[in-house]
Amino acid sequence: MQPTDIKMENYFAHETAVIDDGCSIGAGTKIWHFSHIMQNSTIGESCNIGQNVVVSPQVVLGKNVKVQNNVSIYSGVICEDDVFLGPSMVFTNIINPRSAIVRRDEYQQTLVKKGASIGANATIICGNEIGTYALIGAGAVVTKPVPPYALVVGNPSKQIGWVSEFGHRLNFDETGNAICPESGEKYQLKEHKVLKIS
Repeated sequence: MQPTDIKMENYFAHETAVIDDGCSIGAGTKIWHFSHIMQNSTIGESCNIGQNVVVSPQVVLGKNVKVQNNVSIYSGVICEDDVFLGPSMVFTNIINPRSAIVRRDEYQQTLVKKGASIGANATIICGNEIGTYALIGAGAVVTKPVPPYALVVGNPSKQIGWVSEFGHRLNFDETGNAICPESGEKYQLKEHKVLKIS
């Protein structure tokens, strides 16, 4: 017998998904095979939670967050709208974990700002902020805050450039201006900060 999707209130959950009491799940969200949504977590509208995902208590996901397969989102993580979490990427929430020492009251917050993307197998060390529309390359290990629109790669990660809201590398001219090749939107680099020009 093939597994089927079941409709629960105004979102969809695969029959193998486990959804604890006390969760808030927005309209149009889809939760797929073997995922576990734990108590008191909040998932916004139109999210997609892939296979084998764990969303821990008190996690907050905004609208249209895409979580690929095999991701664990631990307590202390907040993802704003339109965030992309790539396959098997990793969050942490304790800076110095020990099996024999309980540190549940020491979880550090990790904030992933609107539109940011985190590539497959990347690791985000807790306590850092990932800026708006930043792009974290696959396999990167992020150990410090990432500015908005930054492109970071490597272990430990380092910034190698800037990206547009459409995820394209920005090439700034001598006046500090760049244009996204897909959207045509204009950006300005000034004092090591990128702003979209309206």
